[in-house]
Amino acid sequence: MSQLIWAPELHHIDGRWYIYYAATHTQALDELGMFQHRMFALECADPDPLTGTWVEKGQIKTPFDTFALDATTFVHQGKRWYLWAQKAPDIAGNSNLYLCEMENPWTLKGEPVMLSKPEYDWECRGFWVNEGPAVLFHGDKLFISYSASATDENYCMGLLWIDLHADPQNPANWHKSSRPVFVTSYENRQYGPGHNSFTQTPEGDDVLVYHARNYTEIEGDPLYDPNRHTRLKRVRWDENGMPDFGIPPADTL
Repeated sequence: MSQLIWAPELHHIDGRWYIYYAATHTQALDELGMFQHRMFALECADPDPLTGTWVEKGQIKTPFDTFALDATTFVHQGKRWYLWAQKAPDIAGNSNLYLCEMENPWTLKGEPVMLSKPEYDWECRGFWVNEGPAVLFHGDKLFISYSASATDENYCMGLLWIDLHADPQNPANWHKSSRPVFVTSYENRQYGPGHNSFTQTPEGDDVLVYHARNYTEIEGDPLYDPNRHTRLKRVRWDENGMPDFGIPPADTL
């Protein structure tokens, strides 16, 4: 698993540190035409993750052995959940979003449910992709943002949401925006914003963390272009308790 290490996330769970990431043993594609990434976890029991000892906990197994990546984890309704993107052998496209309860920080419990698959035009430009999910709680709702389409200027963010008291394992309880919620701004020269996460200011305001490029001139597959730099933007909330991500602002540096 030493090839193409992607999308690490650091989490502090029950007094221990965990890194979730995707990796592959080869850069060759599989019989489905996909990269061969699988999801893995590292654990550190020491207080300081920078100086502590890290231990491999192994692959996080899912019901099918296919391209999988972009895992995150969160607690909701007294349970820990695992949320990720994966290729389904029997569904067209590159990746869908899945949710499953966790037995422990490196093992799934029960059967995953699919929350979303590429179905709208803006999710299927270049590649049919739902990936990079991130969780945000606000008011009486749980939100999941995600990224869609190829990693060029078509890359954009979609949104799922559910009532806090609804069963997250019932896909019928989830709502999905029919339009992207954060897209390329040609005026501001911000192209392909996505693969976000969330944090907060010291005052408790929600902040969107994402990457984008400031040019579209890419030679070859945009996935191999390295210049998707990190950017920040405050999240605004409308009168209905829905996030308004607005337009990617122009670079200031």
